[in-house]
Amino acid sequence: MPRIPLPTPETLTPEQRPVYDKVVAGRRGRLRGPLRAALYNPELADRWQALGELLRYNTTLSPRQSELAILVTGRACQSPFEWDAHRTEAENAGVETPVIEALLARQVPEGLAEDEAAIVQFAIELNRDNSVSDATYARALALLGARTVVELTALVGYYTMVAMTLNTHEIPLPEGVEPAFPLPQHGGDRG
Repeated sequence: MPRIPLPTPETLTPEQRPVYDKVVAGRRGRLRGPLRAALYNPELADRWQALGELLRYNTTLSPRQSELAILVTGRACQSPFEWDAHRTEAENAGVETPVIEALLARQVPEGLAEDEAAIVQFAIELNRDNSVSDATYARALALLGARTVVELTALVGYYTMVAMTLNTHEIPLPEGVEPAFPLPQHGGDRG
């Protein structure tokens, strides 16, 4: 159960409705995940969905490259919802099952193209260390270019925010979906 009631199409306020309609009419085609919580502040939800659409669909990263970085982030942030949603997106982008399974096990997948390996290493370090080493940065810059490295950093940061929102508000997985890994433990009486 989520920690807060999540708006539904039937309970939307007049301020929430245009944001909901924009999301549903856009590339996402539906409103799910963290935007359901963000709708408590319609301006936040609107800006959030615009940034998410930009980072997910309109960067120099290919869908496959983006999904690799998102999976690393979802796993690093222990977000079962993010993992589940983007595992499917990764499969649709051509990421092979052994690669996905390695990322789930928090291992660097074998057989990735050089640019993909650089993206995975970049995302691992950024999630783990809140920055990347000089060597990892130089490798990504040489393989991807400055614009793509900036976009990759923003993508990881954005999906960290997504994961934190999903985890904090306990946005539930779709009905019938079991988490791919244990749910994060909370302090106090919830753990």
